[in-house]
Amino acid sequence: MLQDLDIGRLENEYRNIAAGAEDVILCFHEGQVLLSREADDTLTLPTFSCVAHRQSASAPRYLFRMQERSFFLWTDAAPIYPDGGFAYEPVRPLRQLKSKDICFAVMTGWHLYNWYRANRLCGCCGTPTEHDSKERMLRCPNCGNMIFPHISPAVIVAVTDGDRLLLSKYSGRAYTHYALLAGYTEIGETLEQTVHREVMEEVGLRVKNLRYYKSQPWGVDGNVLMGFFCDVDGSNAIHIDENELSMAAWYSRDALPARDDGISLTREMIRIFEEGKEPK
Repeated sequence: MLQDLDIGRLENEYRNIAAGAEDVILCFHEGQVLLSREADDTLTLPTFSCVAHRQSASAPRYLFRMQERSFFLWTDAAPIYPDGGFAYEPVRPLRQLKSKDICFAVMTGWHLYNWYRANRLCGCCGTPTEHDSKERMLRCPNCGNMIFPHISPAVIVAVTDGDRLLLSKYSGRAYTHYALLAGYTEIGETLEQTVHREVMEEVGLRVKNLRYYKSQPWGVDGNVLMGFFCDVDGSNAIHIDENELSMAAWYSRDALPARDDGISLTREMIRIFEEGKEPK
């Protein structure tokens, strides 16, 4: 999946350090990220040496270390247009295997960028926040409010009926491919309760025999996704919520219309079912 790196792991511990010439700089502007794209679709992100000549009100902020390189966030509100073939591309559709590690870095950086942007002022008293020197936390110097990165739990649900899997498509979204059912966990709700509620709300089915499969960080939406397999309980007649879904239908194990893309938890779970390897 997207977070399965070719080398090492994401070192997400905060470090209070300055950017070096060859460190990677993530520059976001109006839902887009600055990068270069080669003819073969290979992606490259700018280094600090590419943007160091730009005047900024504050220094780039350390984000994380990945693939033996440090990544920083450009904190100036003004967009950067350096030389070297760099251009802004939308963050949300940026998901590919050719430069999978770059896509994961962009999505994770986007998650933190939105958190920093949304918490420049204390939500309790309105005072400008300050970054802690030892950990990734914003602190209000006036009332002491401590603000940590916001992560939203959500579930991905593979509903099965014997050798059939329920696939759906979202309604009113840019993503029009086949998907499993999904939804956010609400206040006071367990993950298992989320599975039952979301399946009932979206397709009108009762489910049983819930089996946890795997999780995935999905920074483009600030989520951590938890994948579950479950069996339909009783009637398998689908009644879709047309506000959420444009379609939903049962597909047999040997005729699934979607394949694993090597990126998403959803597609991996579809492949696991196709191969008959889903948890029992």
